[in-house]
Amino acid sequence: MVRNRGGFHDAIQAVFPHLDVLIAYRLLFGIYSGIVPDGIADLVLEDVDCAGESTVLLSYIKRRTAAESLNLPRRAVRLLEQWLAHSALLRTFVTSEERRKLWVAVSRAGGDRRVRKVDRVAVQRWAIRHAVVGNDGLPLNIHRSRIRTTHEAMRDKSTWTGSGRATIDPNHTPDVEGDHYLTATTPAQRHVVETVIEDAQHDVLRRAHPPTVITDEEAAALADGYPHLVAELNLDDVVIAELVGGQRDVFTAACGDQLSGLHGPKGKPCPARPWVCLLCPLAVFAPRHAGNLLRLKAFFSRQWQQMPAAHFMAVFGPYAPRIQQVLDRFDPAVIATAAHHVEDQDDELLLRAEEMTA
Repeated sequence: MVRNRGGFHDAIQAVFPHLDVLIAYRLLFGIYSGIVPDGIADLVLEDVDCAGESTVLLSYIKRRTAAESLNLPRRAVRLLEQWLAHSALLRTFVTSEERRKLWVAVSRAGGDRRVRKVDRVAVQRWAIRHAVVGNDGLPLNIHRSRIRTTHEAMRDKSTWTGSGRATIDPNHTPDVEGDHYLTATTPAQRHVVETVIEDAQHDVLRRAHPPTVITDEEAAALADGYPHLVAELNLDDVVIAELVGGQRDVFTAACGDQLSGLHGPKGKPCPARPWVCLLCPLAVFAPRHAGNLLRLKAFFSRQWQQMPAAHFMAVFGPYAPRIQQVLDRFDPAVIATAAHHVEDQDDELLLRAEEMTA
């Protein structure tokens, strides 16, 4: 009589959290915190450690790994506080074992406080009841295992200092996540991806290649003393004579083939900046280049003083250590003589306006 005529059902819905409310809380908490569904389901009150007014350290167990902990984001902290306040009254009517669980709710307004397992079927029925639809207008198919992905996608990247190469799920290797989330679907896409990989591998090999440095004595016997250089660069006698004589000099080195198209369109002069020659396999360094190498080294020092470290490493990081590797191959007397002609000024280099030292 009380249940049917006394408004008991509406009162229970208003006072105690119902199953529908519980599902909504848990889905939203997963999006805000990024914790996997099995870790959220097994939470107890002892897992919540308040370290201040707005800081909560949450411990949870992931079934595939050991215990983990997470410093909750602000939105997750506020939602957790709201849930604890919402379920506080119900906790006074449940057993001590149920009271220590974080998620307590009533499944129906008849006094039954036992909530059945929140499985995928229950979540989909909840989505249908509350008209949660996707872009196609159909009931949204909610995959709770993908909530962590949603959390990563919504994360504020402006203040996040983590690695950009971190995997979404720590149990996945980059290869697995690449196969699942970044797989090319068409032959054209696969060809583009393979081309990018080949270019990156070629670039890594070029950077690992030792610099080609010749002294004055070795220049006279280049063809005999450097057979590997002749074979790799496909040089003939005319080209060797031009390399030794200086006719093929650029700013920091002598170039084996400026029209090779290695750093620009094939058949046109190489448009690369002066420091790019330091890692180019076509570059041959001779003692006559020591002065320009020292000028470039001084330029790097000036840029290091005015640029943030991360920016400098991104722009000049691969090239700066190479200069010393080349200079160490020269006679110290050659370096000392060339240093007298270095004024440590920007006008000694071929720089663009945006590359000038402030």
